[in-house]
Amino acid sequence: MHHYTECGLDNVWLENGYRIHDTPYGKGVSISDADGLDKAVAICLTKKPGRVTGKEFRFLRTLLGLAQHNLADMMGVTEQSISLWERTGKVPKQGDAAMRLIVLEKFNDDGRWSKMIERINAVDRLVNQQIVFREQHHKWVGKSQADKPEMAEA
Repeated sequence: MHHYTECGLDNVWLENGYRIHDTPYGKGVSISDADGLDKAVAICLTKKPGRVTGKEFRFLRTLLGLAQHNLADMMGVTEQSISLWERTGKVPKQGDAAMRLIVLEKFNDDGRWSKMIERINAVDRLVNQQIVFREQHHKWVGKSQADKPEMAEA
């Protein structure tokens, strides 16, 4: 069995689906379908009894591709709260429940949370955004885009 600590969790073991091989630096492990494995771990964590640990919460947050401040905004708490939960392992009931719902929604292929998370991450990456409007067929149509140097001077 392989102790799968690469995911950041101490309690995950693999019976199969991996291969051990020699590298110039020692033994290496190749995992078949690592993304699928991470998804399976996430779904399993949503079904476990008791609250998720801080490490499990961080695993789920990073698997969702969310920065601490983005998740904090979604949950209506501070970024420091998320950091504290992850460091101390004391995840409150509402944080645990919200995280489980977000993970289940994303991986049940409904898409609503996934689209919202993608939008939050995209907006967060854009430092300067412009909304450019164009009249088409007697209607105004707006389109958001990253700031372009030639447009910033106008």
